[in-house]
Amino acid sequence: MDLFEYMRQGAMKKESPLAARLRPRTLDEVVGQQHIIGKDTLLYRAISADKISSVIFYGPPGTGKTTLAKVIAGTTSSEFTQINATVAGKKDMEAVVEKAKDDLGMFGKRTILFIDEIHRFNKGQQDYLLPFVEDGTIILIGATTENPYFEVNGALISRSIIFELKPLEAEDIKVLILRAVKDTERGMGAYDAVIEEDALQFLADLSDGDARKALNAVELGVLTTNRSEDGKIHLTLEVAKECIQKRNMRYDKTGDNHYDVISAFIKSMRGSDPDAAVYYLARMLESGEDIKFIARRIMICASEDVGMADPNALTVAVSASLAVERVGMPEARIILSEAAVYVATAPKSNASCMAVFDATEEVQRTGNLAVPAHLQDSHYKGAKQLGRGIGYQYAHDFPNHYVQQQYLPYELTGKEFFRPGGNGYEVKIKEHMKWLKEAAKEKRIE
Repeated sequence: MDLFEYMRQGAMKKESPLAARLRPRTLDEVVGQQHIIGKDTLLYRAISADKISSVIFYGPPGTGKTTLAKVIAGTTSSEFTQINATVAGKKDMEAVVEKAKDDLGMFGKRTILFIDEIHRFNKGQQDYLLPFVEDGTIILIGATTENPYFEVNGALISRSIIFELKPLEAEDIKVLILRAVKDTERGMGAYDAVIEEDALQFLADLSDGDARKALNAVELGVLTTNRSEDGKIHLTLEVAKECIQKRNMRYDKTGDNHYDVISAFIKSMRGSDPDAAVYYLARMLESGEDIKFIARRIMICASEDVGMADPNALTVAVSASLAVERVGMPEARIILSEAAVYVATAPKSNASCMAVFDATEEVQRTGNLAVPAHLQDSHYKGAKQLGRGIGYQYAHDFPNHYVQQQYLPYELTGKEFFRPGGNGYEVKIKEHMKWLKEAAKEKRIE
């Protein structure tokens, strides 16, 4: 380290954002995440004993992923190296690997490589690391805001333990805020600031489990607020509201939370809960989700989960899809809400859905069974000579426009795919089909 780098690091310690300065140095200073770092947990024991293996920390921003990596760095006897996947390339990894080989060969010292935003590495970059993680040259600590099972090489995942970090509770955020206000060494204690209870609660609630967001607001408030007559800086509710942005929706249209919210939306409609359906709809709209994407999900749910219990549900969903494209936002949210509520409150049946699934399975199992000759196309010269269409009975020539004849391939005689249930319009379907067949037997005309 040269003189300039030494001075830079010294300046960084003083000028770094509050969230960075207040980062815990030991496990005991870490707030929250007790499900993975509480005493006697696997991770707590591994860090305490300096026996950490390859791990991946997964969770929303500001939940402590980098913090845990830094704690490990401060407690381990291994060489600790950090790179950020947003700026690091293959050459950076090659340099880390070569030094790790030297340290292990010459000094018997292991290397822990912390990769922040590991999901930003492409497949080739992740593949490069695999053999060195596998043979123990490198112990990998990855941090990601995206579901690692979607974004990280499966081979790396199989050689790592996944720890999911949860958004911090409001009470945890309060502890961190008070620590920040009072800490004279690394916090804002030297400014002689006080935070009022309603401001404390507001910041804890609006930070949405993100410690960094809360601490940034505290720092901004202290640095920009004039002293009162008593000589102190008062962080009031009004100050807090000015210093924090509106609640950030954890919703990346290509990420994990996107799929969680849309999944909840669909399952709420399927589960006949209009309140939950509208709530998740609002979440998606507030996060800027494509209205056409939402409309497609409603159409799918209308056919898959409502089906013939209320055939009008699909009509409503399709109409909504056309309407939102013509109207656009913000009024499109009203149309989507109407469609979502209709589908959520409609009687449910997946009989049509299961029918095509069962039929597909049958096709895959039995292959191309012959179409009965009387159903085959007879609209061409010579068809009769081939026996095509002979014996076909035109339904409209019979009472009730129905006649019993073989429609399925003969090998599937008596096979049922569509089994109407006991909800909504399917009750009428079941009754109608039963009446048709009985009337045909009795040759009854009605």
